[in-house]
Amino acid sequence: MAKHFTLAKLLALLFLAVASLAGTAPARAIEPIAISRDDVALDLSGAVEIYRNQGENFQVSTAPGPDGIVRRIEVESKDKKSAGDWAVFALANTTDQQLDRLIVVPHFRLVDSGFFWPDLGSSRMAAITPSEGFALDRQANQDADVFLVTLNPGTVVTFIAELSSPKLPQVYLWEPEAYKDSVNSYTLFRGIVIGIAGLLALFLTVLFVVKGTSMFPATAALAWAVLAYISVDFGFLNKVIQISPGNEQIWRAGTEVGLAATFVVFLFAYLNLNRWHGHFSYGAFAWILGLIAIAGVAIIDPAVAAGIARVSFAATAVTGIGLIVYLGFRGYDRAIMLVPSWVMVLIWMTGSWMAITGLLDNDIVQPALGAGLILIILLIGFTVMQHAFAGGAIHQGLFSDMERQALAVAGSGDIVWDWDVLRDRVTTRPDISLQLGMAPNSLGGPARNWLPVLHSDDRDMFRTTLDVVLEHRRGRVMQNFRLRGADGHYHWFLLKARPVIGSDGEVLRCVGTLVEITEQKKAEERLLHDAVHDNLTGLPNRELFMNRLEAIISIAKTEDNIRPTVFVVDIDRFKQVNDGLGISAGDTILLNIARRLHRLLRQNDSLCRLAGDQFGLMLLSEQDPARIAGVAEAIKNAIKSPITFAKREIILTGSVGLITWTTAQVSAEDMVKDAELAMHQAKRFGGDRIEPFRPAFRTVGTDRLQLESDLRRAVERQEFTLAYQPIVRLEDGSVAGFEALLRWEHPRRGTIPPGDFIPVAESCGLIVQLGLFAMQRAAEDLVSWQKQVGDMPLSVSVNLSSRQLIRRDLVGDVRSTLLRAGLKPRCFRLELTESLVMDNPEQTNHVLNKLKQLGIGLSLDDFGTGYSSLSYLTRFPFDTIKIDKSFVDDHTPKRTVLIRSMVNMAHELGLSVVAEGISDESDALELRQMGCEYVQSFMFGPPVANDSVIKLLKEQYPLAQA
Repeated sequence: MAKHFTLAKLLALLFLAVASLAGTAPARAIEPIAISRDDVALDLSGAVEIYRNQGENFQVSTAPGPDGIVRRIEVESKDKKSAGDWAVFALANTTDQQLDRLIVVPHFRLVDSGFFWPDLGSSRMAAITPSEGFALDRQANQDADVFLVTLNPGTVVTFIAELSSPKLPQVYLWEPEAYKDSVNSYTLFRGIVIGIAGLLALFLTVLFVVKGTSMFPATAALAWAVLAYISVDFGFLNKVIQISPGNEQIWRAGTEVGLAATFVVFLFAYLNLNRWHGHFSYGAFAWILGLIAIAGVAIIDPAVAAGIARVSFAATAVTGIGLIVYLGFRGYDRAIMLVPSWVMVLIWMTGSWMAITGLLDNDIVQPALGAGLILIILLIGFTVMQHAFAGGAIHQGLFSDMERQALAVAGSGDIVWDWDVLRDRVTTRPDISLQLGMAPNSLGGPARNWLPVLHSDDRDMFRTTLDVVLEHRRGRVMQNFRLRGADGHYHWFLLKARPVIGSDGEVLRCVGTLVEITEQKKAEERLLHDAVHDNLTGLPNRELFMNRLEAIISIAKTEDNIRPTVFVVDIDRFKQVNDGLGISAGDTILLNIARRLHRLLRQNDSLCRLAGDQFGLMLLSEQDPARIAGVAEAIKNAIKSPITFAKREIILTGSVGLITWTTAQVSAEDMVKDAELAMHQAKRFGGDRIEPFRPAFRTVGTDRLQLESDLRRAVERQEFTLAYQPIVRLEDGSVAGFEALLRWEHPRRGTIPPGDFIPVAESCGLIVQLGLFAMQRAAEDLVSWQKQVGDMPLSVSVNLSSRQLIRRDLVGDVRSTLLRAGLKPRCFRLELTESLVMDNPEQTNHVLNKLKQLGIGLSLDDFGTGYSSLSYLTRFPFDTIKIDKSFVDDHTPKRTVLIRSMVNMAHELGLSVVAEGISDESDALELRQMGCEYVQSFMFGPPVANDSVIKLLKEQYPLAQA
């Protein structure tokens, strides 16, 4: 063993002697860095030996291997631009496993980059050659030179790196997964910082657009400069634009120059230095011009430009200290508000100086300084926003526009409300006291003078709002309150005001406008009332009744003395009254019955109108069964009492179903349904009777449930079809269009009339699907007819249900139907019954106007059978009315006068007329003479299927087929 060691030592000495004789200076063997499996990241910067000006061929001694032998190797340059600088280091794998590691050399490192001629980064290593094995693989990376090295167990490898830059700031040895995690973590952090910088720059730009004084564009420019600097520093710019190798230094120097220039511009604009002395303007202008010139130098020598920019940034920060102190002592509020931001600037500048001079040497220093720069811009932005929204920056603009704004306020007719806080004096122009019928200037003077005339519910809010404005010295006042007039009535007002802040930060006055909104409040109350009350009787509707009942049931669950009883009352054969006397007579009778039932109520009882001729009553005043039965009998007798109408006595009867709450009823819906079942049972027994609910009644409605179940299956199986009844022109007997009528052919029960399944579909919600089907199929069929007979002036009408009318998606459904079918809007019509239109006139008018904007036609069906429709007819965008067949069939002497009046009125309003139910030629001739344009009846054509329509059209338009 000793012999072997001596021989090796002699061979090494001989090799060094030969090298000396050959003229090459002997290089000492380097010390290898031992690595283990647990080493995640090693800083090799201190273990790297640099050899400069060694030429294209470089010889070096390797680290001693496991056998102790030091070898001599020679490496040839691979980079044509090589300056002959080389770096040597050695690694020793002391484990018994193969290790994979990454050699990472960052292109740019702010730490120790230098102040005057900074190192702005570049590629550091062109290639790395190991003393054994193959050359290292370079890994794709835009921010660093990364090489993958594999170390076999127990080996010592010397690495010779060809430098492409004279400086080598840092060399790291990373475990691959750990390096990946580190990159990902920094990527997330950098993404967040860049995102915040981008949002801040965008927000400040928007603020500049809104508030166009010089301070805001300067702040926005500084924010964009910071965003550009961060993007370059974090390597984000490479992902946005393609930067060729070697140009990174120019971009980095350019962003530093831009940051220094915008920093000067911001300081000058924010402190408004031109107002203090003209020399400030000249100095700032020369400074900025110099920096612009330096930006051109960045293309030639980026290091010089960046060094001057760093000097400029430091000089601006120091100059800013002096200006802020000088102006702050003179009471300039802008300088005082800038103190927190400038303190952060000084802290950041100190940290940057320590980093670039090497006093702070840590990998997190560079991203931390970038985040700190964002924090500075955030503080500056907050300071600027204080001026924007607290009145500081817009003070000059406020008074420059004073005359224009005063004219605008006078033109609006609003009352100017001015509260002089220091003198505690409220002034209104014009005097609001006169508007309230009070003595002149009754509400002038202290603000407390308003409290006695304020509504008791509004006093605390009024007082608190003013106190908050005084306490916080910012914000806006926007409050509704009521003032009592001299006649005792209250008037609603809306106060919109804002405080005016003095130089000492205290509120000087609060100025705004006062607008009377009494009519608006009344309109809102009417809308709220109409939303939960019946339009005809004024009683609560079903929704409000159910809400009240639900609340009572929740109380009854905990209170033993509360047991509500629900009555559902239906007027027997009320449809015959409508058919025989008309809708107006029926409405009068319903009002009469509603008043009678309301007289039976006691405290805490509630009455509502559930549906057309159905009423609901919640009884809380009686708990004894005998007394409850007495109330039910009183309800029946009240309905049965004769009603005088048009010198005729009308006697009606009612079917009453009732149920008293027990713990079995878990909801108001269950109670009302059970009471309705009892009412229907009373009707089955002939009406004019009272039926308490029994559980057996639930099985009676199985036929209806079965029909509903069949209806759902029919929708899925598409068992519905459309029949089309012609609408004929009276002038020449030609077909002008068709009305689409829904038909259901049940597989077992045969044809089911629409009168049987339409009410079921409406109650279970399937009417919406059926309506969509009818619209789509009718539109598609009309397009098919037009393709076969030509583009003739035909239209198709589809009936609209109440469920469809109240849906928000109705307009979108119609638009989608027309687009899918490819149908022109003018060929498509919707028909609404007069009673449906009058259920909710305001909502109907809103929906119809939106439908009319699509270009479709709108027809008012059953005209003359509703109530109060004439007052609304001019408001609705109908283009056609359809006179109900009850007027055509009426052969009384006044029939002609009535129909003629309808036709003339329609023509005066620009509407066309369709008459329904014509049964003989004489009626048709008479209607034509009156000016009626169209008719629709079995006499002119019954409803037919799609195929029959095509035959009819081909007979009418034979030339169109050619």
